[in-house]
Amino acid sequence: MSRSDLLGSIMGEHRNALVSYAEKLLGDHGLAEDIVQETAIRAWRNMDRLIGMEGSVRGWLFTVTRHLVIDWVRKPHARREATGVTYSDPVSCSDSPESVHDALVVARLLRGLSPEHRAVLVHIYLCDRSIQETAGILGVPTGTVKSRHHNALRKLRAVVEPEAA
Repeated sequence: MSRSDLLGSIMGEHRNALVSYAEKLLGDHGLAEDIVQETAIRAWRNMDRLIGMEGSVRGWLFTVTRHLVIDWVRKPHARREATGVTYSDPVSCSDSPESVHDALVVARLLRGLSPEHRAVLVHIYLCDRSIQETAGILGVPTGTVKSRHHNALRKLRAVVEPEAA
């Protein structure tokens, strides 16, 4: 089987799941398609590694897709849109049903927040930025970031633990 045939087979089997995953992370189907196309290019470049790989090819593809999404969110063009950050999957991708379930639950919870609250949580927890860095990127005072952070966590707790609210 040629490299092209092998890549076609791999992407034919996993493409729809990868697009769906990227779209859930980004909220943009067109961008998800672009991310998966780049994943295919990376698979092509690493075909020898994939062929001899002991682990899951699917897991490798999802990991590459997730890293590409994170890279896209961190690019300057994404940071200029303060509320346009929609990356919503802090759970590592794996083939386990539990991880997929957790990722979907977290995505649903984050979608329930305002764009401002979601952006603060994404920057602080997913992009591993400080309060000061987040404030600079979002163009708001550090006190506003602290307030949004506190309120976002309070709202998430109220949904997850309704009896504690």
